[in-house]
Formats: sequence, C-alpha cells, structure tokens
Amino acid sequence: MEAATSAVEKSAIRKVSLRLVPFVALMFFINFLDRTAISFAGPNGMTKDLALTAAQFGFAAGVFFIGYVLLEIPSNLALHKYGARRWLARIMVTWGIVALLFTWVSNVEGLYVLRFLLGVAEAGFFPGAILFLSMWVPARHRSHILALFYLAQPLTIVIGAPVAALLIEAHGLFGLEGWRVMFAGVAIPAIVVGVIAWFYLADKPADAKWLNEAERNWLTAALASENKIKRITAQSNVTSALTNSRVWLLSLVYFGLIYGLYALAFFLPTIIGGFEAQFGSKFNVFQKGLITAIPYLPAAVALYLWSRDATHRGVRSWHVGVPALLGAVSIPMALYMNTPAATVAAITVTACAIFSALPTFWSIPARFLSGAAAAAGIALINTVGNAAGFIAPFVTGAIKDATGSYQAPMFVVGALMLTSAVVIFAIGAGVRQEQTLPSELQGKAIAD
Repeated sequence: MEAATSAVEKSAIRKVSLRLVPFVALMFFINFLDRTAISFAGPNGMTKDLALTAAQFGFAAGVFFIGYVLLEIPSNLALHKYGARRWLARIMVTWGIVALLFTWVSNVEGLYVLRFLLGVAEAGFFPGAILFLSMWVPARHRSHILALFYLAQPLTIVIGAPVAALLIEAHGLFGLEGWRVMFAGVAIPAIVVGVIAWFYLADKPADAKWLNEAERNWLTAALASENKIKRITAQSNVTSALTNSRVWLLSLVYFGLIYGLYALAFFLPTIIGGFEAQFGSKFNVFQKGLITAIPYLPAAVALYLWSRDATHRGVRSWHVGVPALLGAVSIPMALYMNTPAATVAAITVTACAIFSALPTFWSIPARFLSGAAAAAGIALINTVGNAAGFIAPFVTGAIKDATGSYQAPMFVVGALMLTSAVVIFAIGAGVRQEQTLPSELQGKAIAD
C-alpha cells in the first residue's frame, strides 16, 4: 500500500510540475519583463526623448510600487475568495492593456501616471501565483515547485534583454521610436496569455481533469491534512497573521532582498550603458542587451541547485542568510572593478545570491499560515518587500544625481541585504528554541 501511495504521489507531483508550473512561470516571465521594460527603454532613447534625470527615471521606475502596494492585500484576498483562475487571468489582461499604453507616452508626467497604473493593475499577481502553487502541493514539495517557478525571473533577463534589444533596434516600425516598439512588443503577450489562463488554469486539485482519480484524491487528502494541522497549531485567521511578529520579520528580510533585486534590475542596463564613458568600451544596443543578460544565466543555475539542496535538506535559515551575506558584499564591490568583465563578474555573484535566496524564502510563510491567513500573510510580506521596489530605484537615482556615481547607492543596497541576513539568522535561532510546536512542524519553517 505504501509503495502504491508513493507512486501516486510521484505521479501527481510530476503532473503538477509539468502542467501548471511552466504556465504560471510563463505568466511570471511576462510579468517581470513588463514591469522592468522601463530599464531597457531608459538608456536606449526614452531618457533622452522625455528629458529625464536619474532621479526622475528612478521615481518613474519606483512609483509602480505605490499602486502595487496599496492593492496587494485586497487583491490577494479577492483571489482567495473568487479563485485563482479568474483573478490571475483578470490581473494579467488588465496590466497588458496598461503596458501597451506606454507605447504612446509623451512626457514625464504621463510616464509617472502609467507606471502607477501598471502597479495598480499588477497588484496581487506575484503573491497570488505563490499562493496558487502552494495550494497545489504539500509542504515537502513546495520549495522544489517554487524554485521551478522562480526560474522564470532570471530567465526573463536572459531571454528578455536580447529580445528587448532586438525590438529597440526595430526603430521606425509603424513610425515609432525603438523603445516604443519594445513597450508594445512586451505588452501584447500579457493580454494573449491572460485570456488563455482563464481557460487553462484550475483552482484546486479536485477541479483538475488532467489528474486521474487517485491523484486528485491523494493531493486533496494530503493538503486537507496539512491544513488541519496548521489550523490547530498555527496562524489561521487574517488578523493573527497580520499581527504576527514572524510575518513582520520575514517582511523585513524580504525588503532587503527586493531592494537588491530592483536596484540591480532597473539600473544594470544604465550601468552597462556607462561602460563607454568609464572604460572607453563601445557596444551597440544588442550587445548591451547580451551583456545585461550575462549575470542572470548563472543566477538561474545557482537558483536551481541551491533550491534543490533546500528541498533535500529542508529549508534552513542559512539557505536564505548565506546568499544575502554574499550579495551584501558583492554588490558594492562591483563598482570598484577596473574592467567591464570584472564589473559584470561581481554583478553576477550578486545576481546568483539574490536569486538563490528568493525561492527558498517563499517556501517559509506557507508552512505556518493557512487559508485566508496565508493569503493575507503572504500578501503582507510581499507588500512590505515591494515597498523596496519604490524606494530602491528612487533612492539609487537620487544619490547618483547627488554624488555623480553609483558607488554610494550600492553601499546602501549592501547594508540592507546585510540586514536581511542578520534577521533571517535571528529568526532561525528563535525557531530552534521553540518547544511548543508538534514534531511535524518543528524546525520546518526555518530550521538550522
């Protein structure tokens, strides 16, 4: 009987991995590309055409997160109420329409408005996708599933940067500047895939016709048993989740990681564009796109291998803390390198660190939150973290304008990632001392 159960389990998880994860990862790929498209447009004509300073560019990049943060928790609670299939599809089509409007932006005020509205449109997508996948697999498989999903983020740059460069080089198509062509080219797939998602996704294993009866029954029973334990021993209502100290500490950890991610994502193309003035190196638009992609391919490999180790050992505090420490040291060092190759190598270390920490981090909240509390808690963590999405590009641009270089803002990034490392190790130490949780949960959230 045990062997038969094991075979059903393996078959069910394999089908979820093949059927759902690639599609949700594709949605995430398009999501990250649309929100970071401004980073490719900026140094390739938009900054000049709209007469933007570094601070204005940073504010435009960051104002996205004001709308995003304001509606994050309500959006995720709506997803829990109405179902992921409808809500994620609605979010995607809405942001695709807004993203398409960037094609015709004509001034800095219009850019600010559209970036804000894009954040409003995208609110709830990422935590909703995390929650959706968490609702399909038991905890012991979650870090593996989330790692496969998270691969879409570094691959967005690996694939997206050269694609964006090719679209930018299509200058004159339909009478548009290259950066405008790029905005249109990355927006349309969001609308198309969003419509497909409405028909393709299912809200829960019981609704999945592509699982056989044994697989549906096993997944439903395993998830119900896990949620029953969490309801007894963990946070099971929205209020307790939103006031839980561990949720807020995890929010602080995520803030530091996201600060590093978006400082890198929004300003790396600009930093690479500055190689000509700094080192005398000349690159065309496509070559700059390829250079921008370089750090993210090793990051994808590091993400997969690190998450695989986390799945094998169980997620430990050092699975998040060690990469955060590595990123804290490497990102300020990048701007002290004396060649383009050395600079990109240091940035590659930073990218590997950030992307190794993120998927293992997201396997943690769903281990002690369930139901509506999971929707609220995950949304809160993502909300606080994504406040860094506004602060990071704006502060980075403002300090760059004030000092004339990116060295000082990169030290700020390093300090915040160091804070993330210290806090996650402190949480891990606290979990080790807990004696009241049952053995099924003890040490699984963040053990050491």
